[in-house]
Amino acid sequence: MESQQSKEIRHLDATCTNESQLSHPWWYNFKYMIVGILFGVVFVKAEIISWFRIQEMFHLQSFFMYGVIGTAVVVGALSVLIIKRFKIKTISGEPIEFENKTFSKGQIFGGLIFGIGWAITGACPGPLFAQIGSGFLAVGVTFLSALAGTWVYGYFRDKLPH
Repeated sequence: MESQQSKEIRHLDATCTNESQLSHPWWYNFKYMIVGILFGVVFVKAEIISWFRIQEMFHLQSFFMYGVIGTAVVVGALSVLIIKRFKIKTISGEPIEFENKTFSKGQIFGGLIFGIGWAITGACPGPLFAQIGSGFLAVGVTFLSALAGTWVYGYFRDKLPH
């Protein structure tokens, strides 16, 4: 059994606490690409990528997107509960670990920035690729902005409160 101190040291050394220690050939990533494409098709068919649906949500004119998001939260919570209760492992057989996270006021600011960007652009990171794939090329600006924001966060990450 690993001590708490060695877990903390391992946590500080790792870039991602759930990062797999296994290495696979590059073509293993195709399974993720296929799932991503299927996920995008579901987004398009369910109209989740629709700018009008997103605007309806932010104007409180329709329950549709709230229902989608609420369903995702419930499915996610049940999935975590099942993974914890039955100690389910990854496809590669590695254990899945959940770590408690402490609250930070930066989460409020980050959520506000995310929500404002979502309301203005009509896109959050998940549907961006589906929107581009559907021919909404103006979303390319949003995609480049998301890349820039990710880069800025990565650059200042060590200086930010977490």
